[in-house]
Amino acid sequence: MNADQREQVLDAARYLRSVRPLDPEELCEYVEGRPHPAVVRQVLRESAVDLRVREREDGTFTPVEEGPAEVGLETVRRFPSGHEARLEDLLVERYGTEWYAGESGDRLRATIRRVKEDYYRQHPVEYDAETALAYALYHLPDYYAVAQYALADLGRAGLLPRTLRVLDVGAGVGGPALGLLDLLAGEALVDYHAVEPSAAADVFERLVVGRENQRVTVHRETAEDFEIAETYDLVLFANVWSELDDPASVARRYAAGLADDGTLLGLAPADKNTAVGLREVERTLERESDLSVYGPEVRLWPGVTPSDRGWSFDVEPDLAVPEVQRRLDDAATDPDGDPGEFVNVDVQYASTVLRRDGARAVDVAPDAERFARMADAEDHVTDRIDLLAVKLSHDLGRGNPLFRIGDGSQSVDHYAVCTRESALNRDLLRADFGDLLVVENGLLLWNDDERAYNLVVDAETAVDAVPT
Repeated sequence: MNADQREQVLDAARYLRSVRPLDPEELCEYVEGRPHPAVVRQVLRESAVDLRVREREDGTFTPVEEGPAEVGLETVRRFPSGHEARLEDLLVERYGTEWYAGESGDRLRATIRRVKEDYYRQHPVEYDAETALAYALYHLPDYYAVAQYALADLGRAGLLPRTLRVLDVGAGVGGPALGLLDLLAGEALVDYHAVEPSAAADVFERLVVGRENQRVTVHRETAEDFEIAETYDLVLFANVWSELDDPASVARRYAAGLADDGTLLGLAPADKNTAVGLREVERTLERESDLSVYGPEVRLWPGVTPSDRGWSFDVEPDLAVPEVQRRLDDAATDPDGDPGEFVNVDVQYASTVLRRDGARAVDVAPDAERFARMADAEDHVTDRIDLLAVKLSHDLGRGNPLFRIGDGSQSVDHYAVCTRESALNRDLLRADFGDLLVVENGLLLWNDDERAYNLVVDAETAVDAVPT
């Protein structure tokens, strides 16, 4: 099809899209030379984002509805077999059918060990073709799940429009992209832009590009060099801030490309260095840009921000072990290796959500006459107090249940420790990460060993959870 015929298809589609479903067989009648319907269908697919239309199962195209996408997600139980099969195809192409054994398997396992060590020591990681494949083997499944959980929370809050323009900075091998595109398949029309300069972009293109109702463009540039010429509904930094020399500066530059009602989402592994680093970027953006924190570390009290270390992360159920990881692990012959060393099914992550419209995941106005601020904790040690707090961890205790909590004013870590469970305080244990807790009659103590405050929840304490 030549350029004139293509424009005739698009002109007809623009005219008819508000009248009736676009049928490629009908649109042929409007084009000189009457091209085959399959050719017309391909033009519509390629231009779906610009036309704001979505392909239906019957082969016609209809306008995308207005309003937020409806997102439903319970538990991510496994990495989809279709994605895993495409990843294994890449491994077979490079190493052969027994990629997990012999010299190739040894090299992949050694690369995974090296990358893990570099991350632990906060050394930069250089991605050649082999490193990208090893990284995908180890991290693609858990990054896929993390993205689905984090984005489902945004979807449930109505923060993902049905026509969604995404900028994924440091897109890597595509775990977050696959998670988002699968989550919104059939629900939203996605224009996805991935910024990735390394060999990981080759893996990304093979795994992600070429999906219906979703346009994916890969920009092979560094995060520092990419020119932000458009606005985006979602700017995503997934597991990349720890790899940048000045992550706050880079994030601040990309914030300028965020739509007025858009969302900046930062994700990081749950380990201390990366999770605390994410919180530092969050707080810098809060100080030095027009963005404010939506969640999960909500600022409940006006005019104050936290200055504690900020090590908080969410935990979701483990994934089923992907077959590619099982094969690589089973084929290990190193006598000093640990069983399961090359299996990675934990789903634990730190996150931050920032917006410029001032919205908050928990929108409350605390009563200063009733509730104490964590910023004033020193004045309340050994007192029983009422407190508003956001639950910011899973159970961290080795005996009594222990949870990190915050209200956005704390300068020192705060924990709620349940010394005696009762019907009145059971919500402390049952509440989800990010839920608002109303605590009545908790005993505030100073823990000198941990240099932190403990809010003791006992039989005299009532805790009510207010889900976000």
